[in-house]
Amino acid sequence: MGYSNSTVQISTGATRTGNGRTPETPCQVGIVIPVPEPMASFLKRARASFGDPMASVIPAHITLVTTTPATDWLSALRHVRQVTAAHRPFTVTLRGTSTFRPVTPVVYLNVTDGFEECSRLHRDLQRGPLEHQTPYPYHPHVTVAHDVSEAGMDEALTSLSGYEAGFRVERIGVYEHDPQGLWILREELTLGG
Repeated sequence: MGYSNSTVQISTGATRTGNGRTPETPCQVGIVIPVPEPMASFLKRARASFGDPMASVIPAHITLVTTTPATDWLSALRHVRQVTAAHRPFTVTLRGTSTFRPVTPVVYLNVTDGFEECSRLHRDLQRGPLEHQTPYPYHPHVTVAHDVSEAGMDEALTSLSGYEAGFRVERIGVYEHDPQGLWILREELTLGG
């Protein structure tokens, strides 16, 4: 699964979304908080060093809504806009590492400051047109190693254990999963309107 940085703005008057389908066509939606530079580049290099092949195609981010089916793109987008407008910017601190092993082969950076704000955003976004059951409870984090060797997982867990950085969350990215398996940025929304 990869991400594309191309942006297509969609308004309620649009009849096509840039990929040729009508806005009412069912789709897969993902919503993330992007990690800004220079942290994003540092984490990309770190993730690659642990042997993660997705390091070059998945920018560092905090997932708010994972792959979620939506029967109507415009309804989903209106919902996301309303939720985003109702939430204020906040600060995130990434501090130290943890793992979801043995349940899933993931090592991640902990979200300390901003954990509750991310959880509230997730809860509010997963209502209405984006409501669905997820296999695991929501836990905001930034993945630094996924599906790599045990040695790579251990290295990620150890080498970034002292990592600490913070940033201000002022916007989120709304992505669509296209038929080729890429996540395409469709809109960036500012918290608080």
